Amino acid sequence: MDLSILYRGPLESCNYDCPYCPFAKRRDGPERLRADRAALGRFTAWVAGNPHGDRISVLFTPWGEGLTRPWYRDALVSLSRLSHVDKVAIQTNLAVRPEFLAAADRRTVALWATYHPGQVSRERFLARCAALDRLGVRYSVGVVGLPEHLAEARALRGALPAQVYLWVNAAEGHSYDADAEAAWTAVDPLFGYSARPHASLGHECRAGESVISVLGDGTVRRCHFIPTRLGNLYDGSYRAALRARACTNATCDCHIGYVHLKRLPLYDVFSGGVLERIPLMSAAAARTPRV
Repeated sequence: MDLSILYRGPLESCNYDCPYCPFAKRRDGPERLRADRAALGRFTAWVAGNPHGDRISVLFTPWGEGLTRPWYRDALVSLSRLSHVDKVAIQTNLAVRPEFLAAADRRTVALWATYHPGQVSRERFLARCAALDRLGVRYSVGVVGLPEHLAEARALRGALPAQVYLWVNAAEGHSYDADAEAAWTAVDPLFGYSARPHASLGHECRAGESVISVLGDGTVRRCHFIPTRLGNLYDGSYRAALRARACTNATCDCHIGYVHLKRLPLYDVFSGGVLERIPLMSAAAARTPRV
């Protein structure tokens, strides 16, 4: 089967201090870092072993910043080179020089990068993006849609190559009037999908069918936002629980969740780039319905 895995290990530390993030400047002690490294090593070994003969895609969604840790860099490279891995991507602030990706298979590896104004200069961030362009690594770039970020988002959009998708995440707890939504949609034509939560209760989702969430100890859940345990990755007990099912949450307001809702057309919009958030069409050509 085609199986997409969202992996999140014990790592919680981040090198940035974003005021809207609960993990800003959090430091993991040596014990937690050892546990995270061991958990990731076990996971990558499982993917390499591929006990069920799946086509596998992986998105690393750490609470903190993974690429500052060499074991995440090594995992991206090694998994990208496996013949049964269709995609391996990670959410990152792009603080680390990306030249390590020269050893990766550029047909398989991709980055979901976030620009955080106030934590890094636009020039430095764009230099990282230019390095990815030189390496031939596919990536998307995004910002959190706070009013104070709008000018930077516009400037970033103007500086990025036209083919690079710039997404905007609605800020948690923030609402957008018509003028604000129009301003952000001018930056990201797909912003309408993020601007408000999606009704999900009773609607079928690929999460728990062909998409799973995996924790560091191997616990398998259907997604990051529904805590019900489906089984464990390493003993294979989750396999019997994989099936089409309806969402049990009232709403879904995070892209890594609602992108898998079957009632939304996002598998078509992001065809070939669902995990790394790269749409099939260019951002300039995209059109957003109000949903």
